[in-house]
Amino acid sequence: MQKKRWIECLLLVGLIILGGWAYQTRQINKANMTITAVGSTALQPLVEAAGEDYATHHLGTFINVQGGGSGTGLSQVQEGAVDIGNADVFAEEQKGIKVGRLQDHRVAVVGITPIVNRSTGVNHLTTNQLIKIFTGQVHNWAQVGGRDQKIVILNRAQGSGTRTTFERFGLKNHRSIAAQEQDSSGMVRQIVATTPGSISYVGFSYVDKTVQAIRLNGVEPTNQNVADNSWPIWSYEHMYTGLKPQPLAQKFIKYVQSKEIQNSLVRRLGYISMADMKVTRDGQGRVQEVEASHE
Repeated sequence: MQKKRWIECLLLVGLIILGGWAYQTRQINKANMTITAVGSTALQPLVEAAGEDYATHHLGTFINVQGGGSGTGLSQVQEGAVDIGNADVFAEEQKGIKVGRLQDHRVAVVGITPIVNRSTGVNHLTTNQLIKIFTGQVHNWAQVGGRDQKIVILNRAQGSGTRTTFERFGLKNHRSIAAQEQDSSGMVRQIVATTPGSISYVGFSYVDKTVQAIRLNGVEPTNQNVADNSWPIWSYEHMYTGLKPQPLAQKFIKYVQSKEIQNSLVRRLGYISMADMKVTRDGQGRVQEVEASHE
């Protein structure tokens, strides 16, 4: 009788151990099928759409995409807190980021344009006028050909890749005056659309009929003009990983870089495919023409 009870106890212990092992295995497998990408809100729509598409072809996979800005994405991937750090800037452009710890994967190009509330009466500016607006030298839209209306500046938050790119290439390295700041490109568009006299800047993919995009020095903010650098306010969309990325993260990035996604989602969502660019630009801002393919 006692021997039978010992056998029952051993069986029970065995079942508990087996159950624990099975649960642990499920959790490990679940973790291996989930990746988190954090950072640029300009890149967020593409990563979200590609993540959903990827998951439909790879059942059980989950791509968790969050915003927060390029600075957040770079710092979190550097710390190992996330699998992918999405950024609109090169890692070396962000203070506190150790480039040697990260691996750069460029997946697209985004054009960035000033946008204004439709009540301003302005649809074109010169670079000099744009600089004067954002540095506080011009306070009323009537001073640049618009209506008699106070200018309201809205900035992206410090650490935003969109802001870094806009100030570097749109404002010729001038810094915008202190103003209201927002973490999200979508929220920027919404506030500009509903605030008379307001001006800000967003990626092309966020421009819609609720706001007015600005022509600069007679050049339209279009993908074609970005491709040959006629429109200079643009940046690469980077998906940064650690030097030894999680295998699923590596596979997902290759998926985003694939011809299938570059020819469909990238272009459909308003980004510029890497294959369409006629120039390249490095972290120091140096531009070179792309060598013609001989294929």
